[in-house]
Amino acid sequence: MKLQQLRFLIEVVDSGLNVTLAAERLFTSQPGVSKQIRLLEDELGFSIFERQGKRFTGVTQAGEAIIRASRRVLLEAENFRRTSEELRDEEAGTLTIATTHTQARYVLPRVVAEFTKRFPRVRLSIREGDPNRVADTVRRGDADLGIATEALADTPGLISLPAYTWKHCIIAPEGHPILAEDNLTLKTLAGYPLITYDPAFSGRTRLDQGFAKAGVTPNLVLTAVDSDVIKTYVNLGLGVGVIAEMAFDAQRDVGLKAIGAGQLFGTNTTRIAFRQGSLPRRFSLIFAQLLSPSLTPELIATAGGDIHQS
Repeated sequence: MKLQQLRFLIEVVDSGLNVTLAAERLFTSQPGVSKQIRLLEDELGFSIFERQGKRFTGVTQAGEAIIRASRRVLLEAENFRRTSEELRDEEAGTLTIATTHTQARYVLPRVVAEFTKRFPRVRLSIREGDPNRVADTVRRGDADLGIATEALADTPGLISLPAYTWKHCIIAPEGHPILAEDNLTLKTLAGYPLITYDPAFSGRTRLDQGFAKAGVTPNLVLTAVDSDVIKTYVNLGLGVGVIAEMAFDAQRDVGLKAIGAGQLFGTNTTRIAFRQGSLPRRFSLIFAQLLSPSLTPELIATAGGDIHQS
C-alpha cells in the first residue's frame, strides 16, 4: 500500500467518482489512476467502489471505512512533512492562501507587506476563487488557509474563525440623486438600476436577504465578481453600485462618491479557515494574527481542537 494510491483514491472520491477528472487534477493519466485503484483493492481483498462496467457508480460499505482511514493517513503524512520543515527552518517555506478577489485586492496587501518583512524567506502563493472554491481548496489541503466571507463557516472539515467585520456601501457618480437621500430605504434603492456582486461573492447573501425581507425586488442590471468592474460600469452611468466598503477609496476612485449601507444590509463577517486536523506552520499562524490581532496562535489551537501550534 502506497501513499500515492491513497491520494488517487481520495481524488477520485472528491471528483465525484469521475476518474478522468481525478486524473486531470492529479496531472496523470486516467488508466494510471484506475490501475492504482485496482492494485489497492487487490491488496485489501475487497472492492472500494461499486461498478457498472468500468465506471464507478458508488462506494461500498467497506470502501467508506477505507476512505475515512485514507484521509486520516494522508493528513498525518502532511503533518509529518510540515513538522520536519518547521524543525529544519521555521522561517522558510511556502504559504498558500486561498481567498476571493476582494480580499486579495483590498485587504491582504497590508498583511502581505508586513508578513514578507518578517518572513522574507517564505514564498507566498495566493489562489483566487469564489468562496466555495476557497473552502474546497483548503479542505483538500491545496492551501494552508482560506479567507472569505461566505462558505467557510458551513464547510465540513474546516475550522473557521471570525477575522473582521465590514459593511457594504453604495457608490454612484458625483451629483447622482441617490447621494442626496437623507433616509435611504431599500424600496428607494430598488428603484434605481443596480450593479453589484455575483451571488457567490462579497456578502451578496445579505443583499438578497435584505431586499427579500423588505418585500422589494431590486433592478439588477449587471453583476460581477470584481469590485473594480462594478465601479467601472457605475462610472459609465449604467447604474448605482453596491460594493464592500473596503473596495472604495475616495482618492483612487475619481468621479465616484460613496454612502454607507450598513443600516440597510447589516454587518458581514470575513472568516479565516484551516483544515481540520492539520498542523499549520508557525508562519501560517502569524499571518492569521497579522490579518486579525485577536487571532493568536493559542486561540486558533484552542478553537481547532486537532489543530496544533507547530
